[in-house]
Amino acid sequence: MAKAIKHTSPSSIPRHVAIIMDGNGRWARRRHLPRFAGHRAGLQAVRKTVRACAEHGVEVLTLFAFSSENWRRPKEEVGLLMNLFLTALEREISKLHENNIRLRIIGDTTAFNAEIQQRIVDAETLTQNNTALQLNIAANYGGRWEIAQACRRLATAVQAGELTAEAIDPEMIQQHLSLAHLPEPDLFIRSGGEQRISNFLLWQLAYTELYFTDLLWPEFDEKAFAAALDSFASRQRRFGRTGEQVEAQTQV
Repeated sequence: MAKAIKHTSPSSIPRHVAIIMDGNGRWARRRHLPRFAGHRAGLQAVRKTVRACAEHGVEVLTLFAFSSENWRRPKEEVGLLMNLFLTALEREISKLHENNIRLRIIGDTTAFNAEIQQRIVDAETLTQNNTALQLNIAANYGGRWEIAQACRRLATAVQAGELTAEAIDPEMIQQHLSLAHLPEPDLFIRSGGEQRISNFLLWQLAYTELYFTDLLWPEFDEKAFAAALDSFASRQRRFGRTGEQVEAQTQV
């Protein structure tokens, strides 16, 4: 993997990129291939994107691999997706570790079979001290589920007398979310032409810059990633302030 590229303006590079990888099935259908062929091709795009993040100096990459709603898909496709997930955990983890990349799986992993759950534990344990890039894979994940989990933990603390309801604020909720100790996403990318966030990181995307591309996920490559970074760099992030305030701050 190439060394991180040094930029003259580090602020133009997002610290955290979150991606919905959409379009695998349509990519396969256009080529008269089974849907699963699209998912296999999509794994190649994941490799390219991880490499591009490392090269550009992105610190965190979060990918939406399997939503809590995806269980509704045809049983055969879900089974094939689970097999692909297991295979990826077996074959990709050594490459990630060699490149100093830390892997975390976020979501309700208890729904997966015992073999997948053990592979997740093994992969996270092997890479836990790596520092080049934090790679988060959202699997059996939903933004509403995550917020509900945080609220449940806080409610339990209130019930136990460890916390008062009045003490609960946005920062406290944030501390109980999956990515609590990481910077919130600066840039959200969705491939496939759809323009929605589909229950992904609902809390964390509050001030994230959104970028949509018509490219289907297997077509998303280093050039496409660079285009998303260019779009991000051209935007002014105000976080509730005026444009004049932001400009004045950058001139200091």
